[in-house]
Amino acid sequence: MPADGFYEWKRLDAKTKQPFAFRLTNGEPFAFAGLWDAWREPSGNWLQSFAIVTTEANELASQVHTRMPVILHPADYSRWLEREEDQPPVDLLRPYESEKMDLAPCNPLEGTAGSIWPESMASK
Repeated sequence: MPADGFYEWKRLDAKTKQPFAFRLTNGEPFAFAGLWDAWREPSGNWLQSFAIVTTEANELASQVHTRMPVILHPADYSRWLEREEDQPPVDLLRPYESEKMDLAPCNPLEGTAGSIWPESMASK
């Protein structure tokens, strides 16, 4: 799944969460490891669904949460998408390198539907 960043929320207290924006330091887009499926309900309707695969947080992301999305390196895209591989590529399900990522706190309204990514990173 292509992306140029993601949000994660840190619980500050019982009622308050602070959103943080993550992106690659080089500003390039990247791909999350994801799973997709399509299946037909008994009623005959087709349903399509997907999930972003997560892993343990790297050093940077662990400041905010215990897990993070799996970010694939471009050299691994084909392997992740290969359907004929005998062994699932579980070795790709690892934290991305902290030193290649940026983290910035965001306005609490950011990270919600309709927010704009560059505005959330304006403080960088």
